[in-house]
Amino acid sequence: MTVGQRPAWVDDRLFPFDSRFIEIDGNTVHYVDEGSGPILLMLHGNPTWSFLWRDVIRILRDNFRCVALDYPGFGLSTARPGYRFRPEEHADVVAAFVDALGIESATLVAQDWGGPVGLGVERRRPGMFDRLVLADTWAWPTNGDLYFEAFSRIAGSGPLRALTCRFGLVVDLFVPAGHRRRAPTEAEMAHYRRAQDTPQRRQASAILPRCITASREFFTEVESTLGNVSDLPALILWGGADRVFRDVERVRLEAALPHHRTVIVDGAGLYVESDAPDEFAAAIVEWSAECGRGNPC
Repeated sequence: MTVGQRPAWVDDRLFPFDSRFIEIDGNTVHYVDEGSGPILLMLHGNPTWSFLWRDVIRILRDNFRCVALDYPGFGLSTARPGYRFRPEEHADVVAAFVDALGIESATLVAQDWGGPVGLGVERRRPGMFDRLVLADTWAWPTNGDLYFEAFSRIAGSGPLRALTCRFGLVVDLFVPAGHRRRAPTEAEMAHYRRAQDTPQRRQASAILPRCITASREFFTEVESTLGNVSDLPALILWGGADRVFRDVERVRLEAALPHHRTVIVDGAGLYVESDAPDEFAAAIVEWSAECGRGNPC
């Protein structure tokens, strides 16, 4: 992959947006910036990239400015030498990114790892977000939770990290499993695989599972940030058939964000924005319209 250039394997029909690149702290960060209006900052999880949001962006760009970036090492972004691909570093990069684009107020739209990364940005730039849209995510340390402890220890172990870097297991396992309503097409899978087509490129997705427990200090900071955003309007969008995040995570988010509305998308999996993009986008449009009329969100 040539740094700072959109590769030929990106299909303009599947990803019909201009690819933009910006240098952030020695990293070359790829992003798309589509539409106009209130800003939606879209943050992806593992092992995805801004491609995850493509159908939602196509729907929402008529009413919103949709900004979606790839963390260093993901998608079309390139990490600087020495970058460790940890969530706290991703939050630093996203904070510098919004500074570079002059974004001072936005709605955070975050899925999976995008939740803690986005709230990490809020901690670094207090007041950055005026609304929250959180989908299948979490925002606190999971140390001591046997469910997450087991996943982090097994998926983040040395042997599995090595296998992931060699064979791309995270993409081949996570992306199909995270879609429950439909199966990703071969063309879609190719876009996730080609974004991580070398062992070096696969480090980004191989490291994050271990960080679920290893980045405890970062998650403690993220949890404290929840108190700072508890007054914000929040939309919690949840895949009803998600096999990763449980009802207990959703309920905990709801308790932390009292001004929330919850929409459960029946039958959708972890990647609900890709699994059911029409319903995902419609929920944002309806909720945003009601907030704009001064009604409780």
